[in-house]
Amino acid sequence: MRLLLSYAQPWETKQPMGEDVERLKQRIPLLEYLQRHNWTARRAGPRQEFVGLCPLHRDTRPSFYVNAGKNLFYCHGCGRGGDLIRLVELLFDLPFRQSVAHLERELALSGGASGLLEQATAFFQLQLHRHPDAIEYLESRGLRDSALIEELRIGYAPGGELRRHLAAGGYSFDRLLHTGLINEQGRDTFCRRVIFPCSQHGQIVNLYGRAIGAAFPHRLLARSKGGLFAWDSVRQFPTVILVEGLFDLAVLWQAGFRNTTCAIGTHLTPGQFQQLCDRPSRPVYIVFDQDENQAGQGAAHQLAQRLQNAGTTTCIVQLPLGHDPNSYLVAGATAADFTVRLEQAHPL
Repeated sequence: MRLLLSYAQPWETKQPMGEDVERLKQRIPLLEYLQRHNWTARRAGPRQEFVGLCPLHRDTRPSFYVNAGKNLFYCHGCGRGGDLIRLVELLFDLPFRQSVAHLERELALSGGASGLLEQATAFFQLQLHRHPDAIEYLESRGLRDSALIEELRIGYAPGGELRRHLAAGGYSFDRLLHTGLINEQGRDTFCRRVIFPCSQHGQIVNLYGRAIGAAFPHRLLARSKGGLFAWDSVRQFPTVILVEGLFDLAVLWQAGFRNTTCAIGTHLTPGQFQQLCDRPSRPVYIVFDQDENQAGQGAAHQLAQRLQNAGTTTCIVQLPLGHDPNSYLVAGATAADFTVRLEQAHPL
């Protein structure tokens, strides 16, 4: 693959890159920008390279490569490439200055969404202690540490109250709809759900809601779920535990396993996969659900193989049949029991 040579090709320069432009590109990583605009990709090798269909021309075979480490792209189909600003120029047929202005507007809108999600999170936190059924649900899932609940900023959405609360704070119907907090009929997206805010680089990027009633269990806002949960702190540990769900993470943190992170499901985005691979010497322990249909274990083996191929040491942790980390600890297993399970896991 002559990908790196292609990255080195010169591209037309409209004006010298100023410090403000470089900072703008650092704040909006190219891979994250593409994912936000519904570009899907697979890893293209052991380095931080990804490939997918080209968004710049009608593409039938993946030919569009992104080097996430260098924040550069190149398409072997149409022969175009460059950095984030060059991509915006080509996508929207804009000159250089207007492309920079376009990205600045997108960044401002993203920051505005984060502020709105922050307000929603604070509202949900207040609601948690006003609804005993929500507290009882947390206890039934083994989560009793009030300090941890506060740290994770867990809240509760009763439904039917968020829109009125945020409207009183000056947020318009269109703003709430665009962020995903209400639907087109004006109803709250979350109803009778325990809420976990998902943050990236200190900003809330999404909200996860777990139903406490008969509704479909899982719900995320229709926006990027961001990176791995609490990655800024978890990445500092010499080993990482990866689980499926946020209740798995919460009870493991409560038991002292603060090196646990979560992708919210078994499917990792390219950005999340890249995070796990950012330090190949750091082992990853995958603890997915031990489903009777083996769906969780199948996903664990596929992910483990991909991580191994990328040079990251990976172990699959076996739990008793029918259990996930949350149910395992709720059923009476101790931190020592879970430690034994980790010790029994061996690299692929």
